[in-house]
Amino acid sequence: AREREREETMTTNRRRSITKQQQMIPRLLGICLCILSILHTLQIAVVVNAFIIIHKTTTTTIAPTTSYSFHHHHRSPPPTTTTTHSPPSSSSFSTTKLNEAPVPFAGVGPRSSWTDMSPYNLSNLTTITSSWTVNIIPKTLDTPLKIELGLEKGKNRDLFVDTIVINTKRGGKKKKGQGFGLELQEIKGGRSDGLGVTIVSGVVDGGLMEGEDVMVGDVISSIAVLQQSSSSSSSSQKEEGLEDRTTYVTANTECFDYDNTVAAISSLPQPKEEEEEEEQEVVVTLKRIRRKPIVTVNLQYPPSQNEPDTKIQLYAGENLRLAMLVRGIKLNDPLAKRFDTKNGGNCGAGGLCRTCAVSVSRGKELLNPQKVAEEQMLEGEGGGGRWRLSCKAFVGYGMKEGEMTVQVNPRQW
Repeated sequence: AREREREETMTTNRRRSITKQQQMIPRLLGICLCILSILHTLQIAVVVNAFIIIHKTTTTTIAPTTSYSFHHHHRSPPPTTTTTHSPPSSSSFSTTKLNEAPVPFAGVGPRSSWTDMSPYNLSNLTTITSSWTVNIIPKTLDTPLKIELGLEKGKNRDLFVDTIVINTKRGGKKKKGQGFGLELQEIKGGRSDGLGVTIVSGVVDGGLMEGEDVMVGDVISSIAVLQQSSSSSSSSQKEEGLEDRTTYVTANTECFDYDNTVAAISSLPQPKEEEEEEEQEVVVTLKRIRRKPIVTVNLQYPPSQNEPDTKIQLYAGENLRLAMLVRGIKLNDPLAKRFDTKNGGNCGAGGLCRTCAVSVSRGKELLNPQKVAEEQMLEGEGGGGRWRLSCKAFVGYGMKEGEMTVQVNPRQW
């Protein structure tokens, strides 16, 4: 009986031990998963921090938002970056073009390459220099630190930063030894890290940029030169399909002070002396402050309202309905019927009620094109195609300015 009791006790203890081991396995697995998760998070953090450091080195960081006295500091030149891609066609060089991306404020839509932007250039250098700044967007869990050239606070209502790309060539027999011919001036700097804002203060006669679209007050965003490195010199290897490699060596100078800007430009590869016949393709990207186009709107009221005509000025990209409402203009027509319910009522700029319809008797080309839904809603309303839903109309479309005549409450005329 004692032996049987001892065996039962040993069996019970063995079962308890097995049970404890089975319970420990999920706990150990959970601990391992937690450790792996922590290591994965740390790895992501290291990668993100490394990216931020590299990004900060190549594009610099925030410059002071107020003017500083200019001090020289001995610093190593900022690095240039090399990218490989196919070169543009030769016909695209010796030309100036607008940035293909839309202008960075809503409502203006795309602009064509032949849009004349010269009327929006600023002539007051004091306004230009006091408006430049560098904006910093702090890093988040999803996005890295972002630094970019911009406008001082309060200046972005009537001004905007435009991008201009100049394609040209240097070197060859006619342009041998020719420099860029740009005079530079630091307007914000004096920092130990070599960051600041440097503008173009003049264009030298006989330089590469003479006759190009360069203005005093522009900031050089980057300069890229085309460099060809022959992968093979023998004809037999070329027949096997080995061709020359074409690369652009780019110096980013957008947020540098004077010293670093000059160092970055000087670090670009020069045309080879032995290749006197060949010219080196150069792409210069500039940032320029311009004023926003202004559209003058002459508002006319129905005779039954006994309201005098009103003239308002809007910046390109402003919504016609919102601009009139904030100025206290009586817009909603009580005679209008909703398109969706055929009853009265305001849809709140949803494009359904037609109560904000206006008649544009002059300057309709200054508005964005109608979409199919708006055309269908106004079909049969009359007006010879002059009617627009003001909630869907934006002035200055395509970066155009001019004068418009708009009749409010067209059903009451």
